[in-house]
Amino acid sequence: MRDTPRPQGTAGDTGSELPRHRPGCAFAHATGASGSGTPHRSDGRPSHTPRGARQAGPTVRPGTTPPVPGRTALFFSLVSGLSALFALITWQIAADGPLRRLDERAGRALVGHGPQWLTECLADLGNMQVALPVLGCAVVLTLLRGERRAPLATVLAMVAVPLLVVPLKDWIARPGPLTDATGYYPSGHAATAAVAYGAAALLLAPHVRRSWMMPVAAVLMTVATGIGLVLRGYHWPLDVLGSWCLCGVMLVALWLVSRRSRRRSSSRTPSC
Repeated sequence: MRDTPRPQGTAGDTGSELPRHRPGCAFAHATGASGSGTPHRSDGRPSHTPRGARQAGPTVRPGTTPPVPGRTALFFSLVSGLSALFALITWQIAADGPLRRLDERAGRALVGHGPQWLTECLADLGNMQVALPVLGCAVVLTLLRGERRAPLATVLAMVAVPLLVVPLKDWIARPGPLTDATGYYPSGHAATAAVAYGAAALLLAPHVRRSWMMPVAAVLMTVATGIGLVLRGYHWPLDVLGSWCLCGVMLVALWLVSRRSRRRSSSRTPSC
């Protein structure tokens, strides 16, 4: 009769002894090496999990903030919404649509309300002599703190304001509330105030203790400028709103550049 085949053993096995676990195999993977109690598992994972199926999370260097997909979606949503609203307002103004006629009725009803000295001061917040020094101080302070990319983007955005607004004024050729002269849409003063105060807030917010105060102050000054322009009869309400939509797109882009610049600077800072 043929002998019953015996199970094959490894080299060095004697007789019918069961194979022993070699040190340095399964035990070497266990946390704390000896005394694990689970020699075939390296970290207590369930038995149905394949060894090669585990994948490490995204590699994040110390001191960096992982990217947040929701913020990118918010960025595109804001840009799309502001662009669509600006296109709608511009179309209505250029085509003499019902929105323009409603705007002119509201503008005539608002002109002259409020103390003249107050509304004049509010409108003057959009003058370059007032808004540009505020932005310049924010740029200088940010440069002194070692930032380069965000201040440069801010200066380019401010330069882009007249390059965008002036051709639109010439193309639309809208007359003002109190004059037959044309070139009132969009409002240059409202655009200057929105970019100057908004960009200054974006630059300074990371460097102050209560960062929320910067955007709040920028919004208040921008809205105050628009109110003064409308109450003094310098612009129609949609002149101001159109400028806010146009410059809002620029500010959202600056916000994204500022976030990326801070993320890169923090990644270069060694962690303690």
